[in-house]
Amino acid sequence: MTGIVFILLTAFFFPGIILRTKNIASGRKGPGIFQPMKDLRVLLKKGSIFSPTTGIIFRIAPSITLSAILCASLLIPFAGNAAPLSFEGDFIFFAYILAMGRFFSIIGALDTGSSFEGMGANREAFFSMLIEPAFFILLAAFAMFTGYTSFSDIFPHFYVSESDYALIYSIIGCFLLVQIAMVETSRVPVDDPKTHLELTMIHEVMILDNSGFDKALIHIGTYLKFAIFGSLIFNSIVPAGWHFLLQSALFMLIQVVFAIAIGLLESFRARNKMNKNPKYLLTISAIAMIAFVVTLIITKKLM
Repeated sequence: MTGIVFILLTAFFFPGIILRTKNIASGRKGPGIFQPMKDLRVLLKKGSIFSPTTGIIFRIAPSITLSAILCASLLIPFAGNAAPLSFEGDFIFFAYILAMGRFFSIIGALDTGSSFEGMGANREAFFSMLIEPAFFILLAAFAMFTGYTSFSDIFPHFYVSESDYALIYSIIGCFLLVQIAMVETSRVPVDDPKTHLELTMIHEVMILDNSGFDKALIHIGTYLKFAIFGSLIFNSIVPAGWHFLLQSALFMLIQVVFAIAIGLLESFRARNKMNKNPKYLLTISAIAMIAFVVTLIITKKLM
């Protein structure tokens, strides 16, 4: 359960670090690191307002989405210890439990009856469909490389044998997980959480009808996703056999570096044009496919 505690702890600092990094990069004083948490506290104290056109799906969607993300966090191992929930092929369950949360956020937006939110839901579904193969191909490469199909077995055995290749795959995996995380959490270059241009809004337009407590649940889910993908990056970089205290310190350091990296990318990188996003997402999947083919060659399953 230590990993869950670390994920929850870092999730609440993550958005503040990104915000602070962007402020420093743009030369502004801006709010402090704890500003997103203060905003959450305000939202949690407020009630939710529901349009008469919405139904039960819209009301339960934020809770189910957050529950799905919390369930996904139970599959992440930490410091060589098995995850609280672990079984063969659990990375497939991990991907689809997150997909279920996204599905409910999409149909919740459609339940408002707004064509504007329907436009955002359509884009969200399309982009998630394009990025999903990259995650599966990457984890399939990890599974082929180690011979295991569970997170709790893949990462502890990642550096056990063929360590020369493990370093290469950890770098590739780190790069791909960062790209996947930015799509999953609706960040630049695919999406922009601060945009107000109607024709380019994706995730933000889906939650326009959410308010108060429900909106806080949505933001908490996004923050947890950051920490979950940061935890996957940590597991793919740091060998599981290192001392627990060293791994704990490195976990916090990697999460901070991950947040700073996202803040810098959003400060100096422009958002993609909408028609360029499919090509960008398919390129990520293509890189993952190259890694998978190389794994087949290394493990002598493709001659």
